Amino acid sequence: MKFTPHTKKQIEEMLKAIGVSNIDDLFADIPEEARVHGLLKLGAPLDERQVTEFMRSLARANKTVSNVTSFLGAGAYDHFCPAVIHHLLERGEFLTSYTPYQPELSQGTLQAQFEYQSMVAGLLGMDVANASMYEGATALAEACLLAKRYTRKSVVVLSKAVHPEYRQVVETYLGKEFVKEVGFALDGQTDRMALSSLDMKDVACIVIQSPNFFGVIEELKCFADIAHENGALLVATFTEPLAFGLIEAPGVLGADIAAGEGQSFGIPLSFGGPYIGLFACKKGFIKYMPGRLVGMTVDKNGKECYVLTLAAREQHIRREHATSNICTNEGLCAIAVAIYLSLLGENGLRALAKYNHQHAERLKKALVDAGIAVAFSGPTFNEFVVDLKKDATEIFDRLKSQGIVPGLPLARFYKDLKNHLLITVTEKIEEKDFDRLVNSLKNACA
Repeated sequence: MKFTPHTKKQIEEMLKAIGVSNIDDLFADIPEEARVHGLLKLGAPLDERQVTEFMRSLARANKTVSNVTSFLGAGAYDHFCPAVIHHLLERGEFLTSYTPYQPELSQGTLQAQFEYQSMVAGLLGMDVANASMYEGATALAEACLLAKRYTRKSVVVLSKAVHPEYRQVVETYLGKEFVKEVGFALDGQTDRMALSSLDMKDVACIVIQSPNFFGVIEELKCFADIAHENGALLVATFTEPLAFGLIEAPGVLGADIAAGEGQSFGIPLSFGGPYIGLFACKKGFIKYMPGRLVGMTVDKNGKECYVLTLAAREQHIRREHATSNICTNEGLCAIAVAIYLSLLGENGLRALAKYNHQHAERLKKALVDAGIAVAFSGPTFNEFVVDLKKDATEIFDRLKSQGIVPGLPLARFYKDLKNHLLITVTEKIEEKDFDRLVNSLKNACA
């Protein structure tokens, strides 16, 4: 039986609502010559071996990552993912699990998520972490909602050095009228003087990213003091959690909530997802937390077991007063993070973070020696901004055609930074790639 969910009239109404005249308009971004018209001309049938070889021949025509040197980052990081992560994730009890509605039957899944929570809480210097969220931007938005629920205030102050897409998501959640933005100083850090001049009466929280979008490490303790003096919370966000293997954790520096992206920890880029939102906070905010929280206890026989605790989901007792539940099926990504962190351990995490930092500093020095200026003077981790003195987007396009992706042109998000490029270095970038980038940028800027 054919399943047709919408009538012709309903389809016309939906198209009208989004401002297009017909379904073909939804594919306007695909060039006409690349679209399929009529039936595909597949040729004669092939057996499995022949199909496999045909697909390999097509793959060989692709431009692969090995042909391109990329210095992109800005919230999506190309770190090495050990094969053992995906080997373990493919175990049936992890791969096919949905969500533990009956926790007494899901002890293995709950234990894995409990281990994940413990590692994330320790990494971020917090008392408790939830069993993960969708990705960094919505995790941050949920942190802002938590702050509003707790303080009963309506306004959120966002640094303009927070990832621009994260700021857009927060505005979508809260409404633009409830968001105040504060700029950044010449060193690339959030402008504390500008923040101090704001009216803080209705402010629920101050949001600071560290390392921020420019790769600059913020002085979170100062912002925590400003927030707490005004009865607000400090929300620390991040896109590169590997930095906490080297710099002080947000919770230690006074942040009340830490919410950001965990993709760096064993989750491949995968064209943008799935990623994972890390969310942790101090003990006093537990009952306001979104998502799932796994706890450890003992059963009636005194045996250690795991349970879902403080479950404030909409289908449970709180109904319309429930906190968010954007966590379903994120368990697999959480387990990937737990496996990655357990493989590295504390010493391995610190060593990898140190390598990323030193690696980036070597490239930064090489660029400066070649006459290319670093835009901000603040300390950085594995990302930094350079001022090319020429249109960065134009140089980006030119180098990309040569197989080099030199970084992210910041004009896309900051009109005043038209000549600026955000460069990222991970352990997968080799020294020979440095020379290639330095020489290419030097020639392009000449």
